Amino acid sequence: MRSLSEIDTISKRALRAKGFSWGTSEEIGKSIKLLELFGLPGVKNLNQYLKIYDKNKFQKIKLISKSNMNKKKFLCPISLGISFLDQVKNLDKLNSIQFNKIAYPILFLPFVSRASEILGKKILVIIDEKEFILNFNQSIFGSYYKNEIWEFANSIIIKFMKNQNSFSEIEWKEMTKFANETFVDETDELKHKSAGAGLTDND
Repeated sequence: MRSLSEIDTISKRALRAKGFSWGTSEEIGKSIKLLELFGLPGVKNLNQYLKIYDKNKFQKIKLISKSNMNKKKFLCPISLGISFLDQVKNLDKLNSIQFNKIAYPILFLPFVSRASEILGKKILVIIDEKEFILNFNQSIFGSYYKNEIWEFANSIIIKFMKNQNSFSEIEWKEMTKFANETFVDETDELKHKSAGAGLTDND
């Protein structure tokens, strides 16, 4: 089994060989490593992307708006990912964003995962009705975990989720009550014992 370090190194070198800058190549190395760590087919999709890259001049996007409708070529997932990561603090204010026609959408997900960590909030991504929740760059939870190449997606919706607890305030108070039961009132005997703690010379 290949190590995550090997996956990172080979991915960024492969991208660099295709003419991408070292900066972009570094970003892809991190991204593919992240996908494989979370159980998604990063290497498989990047490999196929690079095979057809020279023939398919995918559309690049620099400035992202609330609605990004592309009528011609499919969007490059790497260009889109880097732009998204660079602009995420402003994009968060839009609450939701929509794209259409993106190539190899799996390659876009790790950029959103890292954006989730930057914002400190979860992000929901819906790709052709398949849902993914990006959790602060700690995990990717989704309804799609097939080990296959996903060439094209027609629709992507991104929603910035509000941070909120999964439990009620009553449940929190009940848990706090249980936790407080671990504290024992300090008696004179306990005070006496703790006073000499650590003073015994065992040498």
